Amino acid sequence: MPRKSTRLTFTVLATGAGVFAMLQSLIAPALPTVQHALRTSQSTATWVMTAYLLSASVFTPILGRVGDLIGKKRTLVAVLLVVLAGCLLAALAPTIGVLIVARIVQGVGGALFPLSFGIIRDEFEISRVSGSISNLSAVIAAGGGVGIVAAGPIVSALDYRWLFWIPVGVVAITALIALRYVPESPNRAQGNVSWLGAGLLSAWLVALLLPLSQASVWGWGSIRVVGLFAAAVVLFTAWLLSEARSRTPLIDLRVMRLPAVWTTNAAALLFGAGMYALWSFLPGFVQTPSSAGYGFGASVTTSGLLMLPMLVAMFLSGILSGRLEPVVGAKSLLTTGATLGAVALGLLAAWHDEQWQVALVSAVFGLGIGLAFASMANLIVGSVPASQTGAATGMNANIRTIGGSIGAAVTSVLVTGHLQPSGLPYASGYTHGFALLAVLCLAAALAALLVPTARAGRPGPTARAASVPAEAEAEPRSVTSGTVS
Repeated sequence: MPRKSTRLTFTVLATGAGVFAMLQSLIAPALPTVQHALRTSQSTATWVMTAYLLSASVFTPILGRVGDLIGKKRTLVAVLLVVLAGCLLAALAPTIGVLIVARIVQGVGGALFPLSFGIIRDEFEISRVSGSISNLSAVIAAGGGVGIVAAGPIVSALDYRWLFWIPVGVVAITALIALRYVPESPNRAQGNVSWLGAGLLSAWLVALLLPLSQASVWGWGSIRVVGLFAAAVVLFTAWLLSEARSRTPLIDLRVMRLPAVWTTNAAALLFGAGMYALWSFLPGFVQTPSSAGYGFGASVTTSGLLMLPMLVAMFLSGILSGRLEPVVGAKSLLTTGATLGAVALGLLAAWHDEQWQVALVSAVFGLGIGLAFASMANLIVGSVPASQTGAATGMNANIRTIGGSIGAAVTSVLVTGHLQPSGLPYASGYTHGFALLAVLCLAAALAALLVPTARAGRPGPTARAASVPAEAEAEPRSVTSGTVS
């Protein structure tokens, strides 16, 4: 049977993953509008973001593994339909409770990332895998930026509900095209879903991320926060023991221990902390009235436009990384991307008196995001068996999210821990926060230096070299980086 057009397949994958990335950030600038329209409190409105984060964290690795087992195309179409239902429910939501439920449903779309990477690995010509993964990573990174930039104009011109009506149409068309034209991947993992492992993974992720996202409301020393952190440690330990003893683990821990995988995941954790925290706090910084001694009193639309250079830069550098990776290697690109992030955040901490300075710094950071996103995906895909692609890339995306939650929580403490009589943060809170994020990105660059370098013409740090059993490797294929043979 002849292969379908890989160009059309890539377009479908990029559209689905891009829309999900956009949904991640699209609602954030509009939260005050949502709070007012649905007559709720600020603390309740934040659950629109928290519910989405928790849902995506749970479903991304689980459905990535399901795709490895039952077929990536089948799982992809099902996930797109669930996201469609979530967007439709959100657009019609009469109350904040219904909107929060809709966001939980939308979070299932986190699985689009690992499923898309897996389909590219299985279906594309070997010579096109690395570049296509880089291009898809650029779309994913840019999607988050599009959400921040587009939210203001959409809400101003239409209504916040159009933040969900627009994705309804796009996702519906994407699901139909995917059903008709995306081929089913031939590579399948052996075994069944470890539901005990899935349950424990979900439990410790929720127990970790929930207090991180709500600590500023509940208080860091509150019983709920401390108790959930303690529960996260216990549940994480139980999950490790369960996965180690399972014949068909949800996440093969031997794959996670591969040098190329754990070092890339460490860099993802640290870089995610810097990236997501900047996305969370830079709009607030530029929207602060200049009477506070800093900030520009920018509107939601203007603050989005100040981040437009970041969006353009991350997309261009992500595309460029696909051309550079065969020449300089994914490790060098990841190190460079994290270093650019550190430089940008360091400059922002000391250099933010004019709007053009913020725009320039955001462009530098965008270059770093594009390089880092593409290289992380290529390093993971090139280091694991084909049958583990979904689970491994899902965990990498999850680890970035965990890092982002940690970075945002710590930055929130610095920014909101000491307020002016007006209730606005002091400038020092932001500068200290940006400086801390710069250190985290620098640590990500150092972690990237630990990633093993694949030698030309020889297998790199593959899962096979780590003695992953043969039954876990369903039809492994070679990747351009030379890491899977």
